[in-house]
Amino acid sequence: MKFATLRKLQIKISLIRRREMWAVTREGWVIALMGLIIAMLLILTNIHPFLAVNAPIKADILVVEGWLPDYAIESAIAEFKKGEYSQLITTGVPLSKGYYLAEYKNYAELTAATCIALGFDKNKLVAVPAANVLKHRTAASAIALRDWFSTSGLKVNSINLYSFGPHARRSWIVFKEVLNPEIKVGIIAAEPQDYNPQEWWKSSEGFRTVIGEIIAYIYARFVDWKT
Repeated sequence: MKFATLRKLQIKISLIRRREMWAVTREGWVIALMGLIIAMLLILTNIHPFLAVNAPIKADILVVEGWLPDYAIESAIAEFKKGEYSQLITTGVPLSKGYYLAEYKNYAELTAATCIALGFDKNKLVAVPAANVLKHRTAASAIALRDWFSTSGLKVNSINLYSFGPHARRSWIVFKEVLNPEIKVGIIAAEPQDYNPQEWWKSSEGFRTVIGEIIAYIYARFVDWKT
């Protein structure tokens, strides 16, 4: 009796079985591919405006990131003249190239000197250098600015940060995190001249810049930005 029962159990044991499953149809693959193409087109056409954000506010101080190219510094001066600013502040870490030969040892002082050479009133100009750091240079500049505000005796409620192209959103995130809630931060992005922002993927410079800034933005936004 026990042997017969055991034999029946052995017969029921099997290595494979038949089961139903869902599979994507040819039409489904076509629709999915079209959706992917549309998504890629939306990303290509909208990612640069998203990164190169412009959201200025009413502010008395214009803060210029010192690593900007000369033509962006000229446009920052133009922004200062048309805005109702009383002071321009340059920020920046030590030079990464030419430090031992240069008269100015950091981007803040170099950009301030460039502004003066372009005819800017030196009485309305302050250079705020940042410490030398291996990473998170933007955060180091924002912290140096915050510390300078705390010791300068200057009453500051809001600033506009002048950055460059697709780097702007990342800088805006970091400066807001460091200065808020005491100081409100607006952002202005200088337009790059090294590539066409509307067709950035068609040039190596544009592609490298935007892809690099996408990665850096994700890292700063979701991983870490602190120095």
